[in-house]
Amino acid sequence: MPVLLPNLATLMPFVVLLLLIGALAGLVGGMLGVGGGIVLVPSFFYAFEKLNFDGPSLMQVCIGTSLATIVVTSLRSVRAHHAKGAVNVAMLRAWGPFLVLGSVIGVAVASRLPSQTLQVVFGALAGFAGLYMAMGRESWRLGSALPKQPVAGLLGGIVGFLSAIMGIGGGTFGVPLMTLFDMPIHRAVGTASGFGLLIALPAVIGFLLLSVDQAPPLTVGAVNIPAFGVVIGTTIVTTPYGVKLAHKLNPVPLKRIFAVFLVVVAANMLRKAAGW
Repeated sequence: MPVLLPNLATLMPFVVLLLLIGALAGLVGGMLGVGGGIVLVPSFFYAFEKLNFDGPSLMQVCIGTSLATIVVTSLRSVRAHHAKGAVNVAMLRAWGPFLVLGSVIGVAVASRLPSQTLQVVFGALAGFAGLYMAMGRESWRLGSALPKQPVAGLLGGIVGFLSAIMGIGGGTFGVPLMTLFDMPIHRAVGTASGFGLLIALPAVIGFLLLSVDQAPPLTVGAVNIPAFGVVIGTTIVTTPYGVKLAHKLNPVPLKRIFAVFLVVVAANMLRKAAGW
């Protein structure tokens, strides 16, 4: 039985909500290098669920749509950061193949997991990221330089896998990882924007080819085109402003606030997965 489109009175508030979400995701992605997906995935889930598009593959649609937006925002973000000399191109070349490989494996796993399980995965990993942002110290170090192969490849694969299965850019895990190896924060943020593109592009191709049951209207594979279009229009505008703010402001206080937000979002996702 086909899913009916919601009436205009129901749809318009969510279009406005998605515009606001996209604006926030662009700013966060450009400024903190954590990728807008950490905001978009739970926001898409909330919006689709409230519109009664809560099929068995809802999380796959949220993840796929989020990654589609990251392809565009990461491209703009990495260009802006590169113009400021804040992208470690050598690292992207060395880690790139492993980020892509991890991303492909992440899509393969995500396509086979129930939506509820993906909610648990997202909630647990987002909660971990939030706690690290809140409690991590600038002085923490694992080494004075980035690791070489094969450790670099292993870490790149893990970052790609976790990011793809959550529908986020590589910055959520990539930025703290790079700073733990003594990379300056602005350079880590700029390089992480490149991570996002390398992870999201192959992942989106996989999600576009995915067969999804009871998807929201106008969904191709596991990518919802209307949600992508609404959000990308605002993230394209706000991401460059986030990049500019990243080079002007001290990101530490804002990261603490965002960490609390992440923990709350993660707890809510876990609550929904538990059926509470």
